[in-house]
Amino acid sequence: MRDDPVVVDLVLRAREGDAAAWDAIVERYAPLVWGVCGRYRVTGSDADDVAGGVWLRLVERLDTLHEPAALPGWLVRTTQRQCLQLLRARKRQVPVDAPEPGARGEEDGVDGEILVAERRHALRTAFAELPARCRELLSMLFAEPPASYAEISAALGVPVGAIGPSRGRCLDRLRRSRALAALQPA
Repeated sequence: MRDDPVVVDLVLRAREGDAAAWDAIVERYAPLVWGVCGRYRVTGSDADDVAGGVWLRLVERLDTLHEPAALPGWLVRTTQRQCLQLLRARKRQVPVDAPEPGARGEEDGVDGEILVAERRHALRTAFAELPARCRELLSMLFAEPPASYAEISAALGVPVGAIGPSRGRCLDRLRRSRALAALQPA
């Protein structure tokens, strides 16, 4: 494989900017990249992200590849690194409730900023409508760092055992707020 003239020719032509050579490299080695992703159990959109990262790295570093025939090995190592990077990042993420089927994510750009601003305003409005006791309790619970139940009990004069149920009632009131209901899809 080290002296494969086809690979050497493709790499040399791609270095010169030959689009057909780039297409041929991707077509020839995409199954290799997908195969490495599969060994790391990286599939779907994650595999698309890894593959995109691999091809981007190749574009950035093709000129530094000392031995053109070594391209397949370089692709394997780069794909492995991209998969491991993705898996490490996934371990650092905190899972949240799954979006409802068909739900859209945040919009990009100005529209997304407007949506975020509207949501923040609605939340502040809804929070202001809560009774003072609920505002105090939720503020202490969601402060950075959050207050302990013992600290909340002492500050608000409520038993520790009543904090959880009170929090639940306050959050229910917040969810039922007209300000937040206006943001819910019909």
